[in-house]
Amino acid sequence: MGISRDNLHGLVLAVSSSVFIGSSFIVKKKGLKKAGDSGTRINLESEITLTYPVSFSLLCTVILGEIANFAAYAFAPAILVTPLGALSIIFSAVLAHFILQEKLHIFGVLGCVLCVVGSTTIVLHAPQERNIESVKEVWHLATQPGFLVYSALVVIAVSVLIFYCVPRYGQTHLIVYVGICSLMGSLTVMSVKAVSIALKLSFSGMNQFVYFETWIFTIALDTFNTAVISPVYYVMFTSFTILASMIMFKDWDSQNASQIATELCGFITILSGTFLLHRTKDMGNTPKPDEEAPVFGDTNNRAPETAA
Repeated sequence: MGISRDNLHGLVLAVSSSVFIGSSFIVKKKGLKKAGDSGTRINLESEITLTYPVSFSLLCTVILGEIANFAAYAFAPAILVTPLGALSIIFSAVLAHFILQEKLHIFGVLGCVLCVVGSTTIVLHAPQERNIESVKEVWHLATQPGFLVYSALVVIAVSVLIFYCVPRYGQTHLIVYVGICSLMGSLTVMSVKAVSIALKLSFSGMNQFVYFETWIFTIALDTFNTAVISPVYYVMFTSFTILASMIMFKDWDSQNASQIATELCGFITILSGTFLLHRTKDMGNTPKPDEEAPVFGDTNNRAPETAA
């Protein structure tokens, strides 16, 4: 299946978003290292105030990344856009290798290759974007029995996690909070897509903000957080988002079993690369056992004690 014009636009925006988000990690770490070199102790118990240029650069890269990601949903299906978020990990790893001199281990390189291969597979076999001429069509899709049932199940599951699991297991099981964010995030992405479609149509001359449905989607968008933070979050968030998109927008209706299986294989390949990158990110950077790890802000520079 060839890449449509809209999918190509969505691809460029999604990749641009990953570049900006990946760069923001480097800007932040560069600022932290610079602060450490200037004598500020960095640890888990204290916070550090970054300099204005670093803070401004960090803010700009994050904002540009989120805007590009938001716009990508207006052109391409969530099945194409959401998995490409893994590319931000690649860009941050590569930039860290050249800018921060953090060695990229051979397994890290393999992880990057897997992410690229998986992303390419998804892009080449992604379904065409549904031709939507009004936000009312999105509202009709959102109120179909299948998506209403999915939304109800998500609300029930999140309620159980919040009121039953969080008090008992929230501090010991990562899956509790990740599950809450991932489940609600899958609904949020549908709101992101609805609002981005409304903006796209409005800019083309068909004002969609006269419809109450657009404002309902906007309120939903303003309520929840859709950031992807960790590999586990990425896996669950992307999986639930693809499921929600499949139910609401019926992205796979125009595809055969072979194309769907190929996309799933590409997604699994990305997951493998993401997992490998995170598991091996510190390989080659760990100090030797007989070496004392430097502490930012330690101006004493004490020499190792020797026997008398």
